[in-house]
Amino acid sequence: MQRLSMARPISPLELWGGVECSVVRVHDQHRDQLVETGHQTRLSDIDALADLGIRAVRYPILWEKVAAAGAGTLDFAWHDERLRRLRDRGVEVIAGLLHHGTGPEGVELTDPDFPEKFAAFAGEVARRYPWITRWTPVNEPFTTARFSYLYGIWHPHRTSFDEALRVLVAEIEATALAMAAIRAINPAALLVATEDLGKTFSTAELAYQAAHENHRRWLTFDLMTGRVGPKHPFYNWLVKAGVAPERLAALREGGARPDLLAIDHYLTSERYLDHRIEKYPGVEPGDNGRHRYVDVEAVRVPHLRSRLGPKRRLMEAWRRYRLPMVVGEVHHGCSREEQTRWLAQVWRETEEARAEGADVRAITLWALFGAVDWRSLMTRREGNYDTGAFETRGPEARPTLVAKAAATLAETGHFDHPALDGAPWWRRPGRVYRPGAGLREGPIAGRPLLVTGRGGTLGQAFARLCHHRGLAHVLTDRRRLDITDATQIEQVLDAVAPWALINTAGFVRVPEAEQQPEDCFRINATGPELLAAACRRRGIPFVTFSSDLVFDGQLGRAYVEPDPTSPATVYGHSKAAAEERVLALDPEALIVRTSAFFGPWDRANFLATTLASLHRGEEVAASDNAFVTPTYVPDLVHATLDLLLDGEHGLWHLANAGSISWHGLAREIADRRGIAARRIVDSGGPRTDTSLATSRGQILRPLDHALDDYVRFAEAVLG
Repeated sequence: MQRLSMARPISPLELWGGVECSVVRVHDQHRDQLVETGHQTRLSDIDALADLGIRAVRYPILWEKVAAAGAGTLDFAWHDERLRRLRDRGVEVIAGLLHHGTGPEGVELTDPDFPEKFAAFAGEVARRYPWITRWTPVNEPFTTARFSYLYGIWHPHRTSFDEALRVLVAEIEATALAMAAIRAINPAALLVATEDLGKTFSTAELAYQAAHENHRRWLTFDLMTGRVGPKHPFYNWLVKAGVAPERLAALREGGARPDLLAIDHYLTSERYLDHRIEKYPGVEPGDNGRHRYVDVEAVRVPHLRSRLGPKRRLMEAWRRYRLPMVVGEVHHGCSREEQTRWLAQVWRETEEARAEGADVRAITLWALFGAVDWRSLMTRREGNYDTGAFETRGPEARPTLVAKAAATLAETGHFDHPALDGAPWWRRPGRVYRPGAGLREGPIAGRPLLVTGRGGTLGQAFARLCHHRGLAHVLTDRRRLDITDATQIEQVLDAVAPWALINTAGFVRVPEAEQQPEDCFRINATGPELLAAACRRRGIPFVTFSSDLVFDGQLGRAYVEPDPTSPATVYGHSKAAAEERVLALDPEALIVRTSAFFGPWDRANFLATTLASLHRGEEVAASDNAFVTPTYVPDLVHATLDLLLDGEHGLWHLANAGSISWHGLAREIADRRGIAARRIVDSGGPRTDTSLATSRGQILRPLDHALDDYVRFAEAVLG
């Protein structure tokens, strides 16, 4: 075997970007990620990605979009504006023409003339933009063929391996013809070929299935590089599927040979097959006609750890093809710190592969503006949005911790943040498949968050979810940290040395505040003021919570962040005073206004007490005139942590989307539990509406989704 050069590539590893742009059809519904993530209408996204320091971007000029009115009518207006802006900002365009789609209406990948029609379109695009040098005519050809023709997930929902193979060959032929048409306009055009090369592992009994899948994973690039001859493991499969040998011979002439391989490697790309299905309760098994087995994420299987990761897959591809490479997509649909931990791991392992001689030139920050419903491969329209480098559920795309990490990695090669101290979920013992082991995750190492309010619902929720997310934290109660005692605050900060402080302590008994105004103000206003001052002196972020009751409910619409406060209660006045004092001391502090929160881990919330009363056969009185925006505690905590990690500050309204009266809320939860609502009565009272909306971005999901999860997970109340 030829020895690999140990010399590092001369040029630094570059940062590229990519826009999730899939256009797919699921039965009678069309899904367009450009529309669903909002990129379709935000020209400012171009400046956002350019400001990040991205050198090149995988950008869509999709056949379906350009020929939306039919294959014979091409409209480039949208693309003209954005491609011009990218060119003006010095960002190189890698043009994508087909991204998991099938082309305009009336075109199918199985059409005999599909390659020729597609090549004609590619030629038109090249004539329009002769300055574009790098091209990805068809994204991930075999992934598309599998999802649409083997697994039946996307249109046309077929489940034929033979048809999937025929479609793959047609996509490669279309790529070859497209590049010929493009090079007729621009002879310097380069082919950037993309595919997921995830590897499959297995038990000994399923080694034959794993071998099949591991030969299959190379098929896209093997066809493109002319390696599929009579001795290739898949040659007979292809011929049997109906691919004429002369077509394979034509591909061996090199018309589709890539100039650059883009390896799209995801955390879950590597799989493990196990025939011992009883060890995986809750995992749906599959069947290949010979064995029933589960197909699970290999990162959850402890004994495989040393054989996994992007470095190993890059080195395999380098040894096999000896072609320049990039990491074509880096994305992980998870919390901020887990996304960033994955990016940091990919960057580190890519540099290690370069140090061992692999010619890897860039890492592509994928899904720059997020993705919608990729958790279900867009088969369910649930509106589940996973952020990318930017959070787009607001007036403009705003950079997240991921974006900041990527920019720093590209500039210096290193990124340090306390959130990265903890192990990622795929390396924590509680997240692996060890059936029956009953393992609990131990303490989390690293620089901690300091969270006040151990005795409250919110403090307990932060501790639980920080642990779940692998964030080191210290949770204090009033005995250890009295937030109204400046000396004690300094002592605890000295002892803990937190990188940020989250204050959940407070006087929460709204009616009693009217009789105890001094206590309420001392805890709710003076306490946050002292904490903010201490954090400001130390230069660490400070987070505290406010309430919808800083408003009197008489505005006639939901309140947004810029609306002036108008409290009608002592409690509301204390929270409004806290906001004013904290922001005067530290404009960089984060103040979260929320409303009527309820969670699955406590009994001290309206939903829990309502259900308990109804179960006892008691009457529940709730006003149908008082409207609020109830907030699910896990959603609130996750969103607050994300805002903190993103470095956000100022006032934010965090509440689940949807205004409802207390009476309506009681009926909703009774209905979900199958309890008759006849004992829920209207308590009357004046009309008030303290519902919270937002001008900064609705990042909490709809209320009805949160209520469904409450019923599902409310272990302390519902059993």
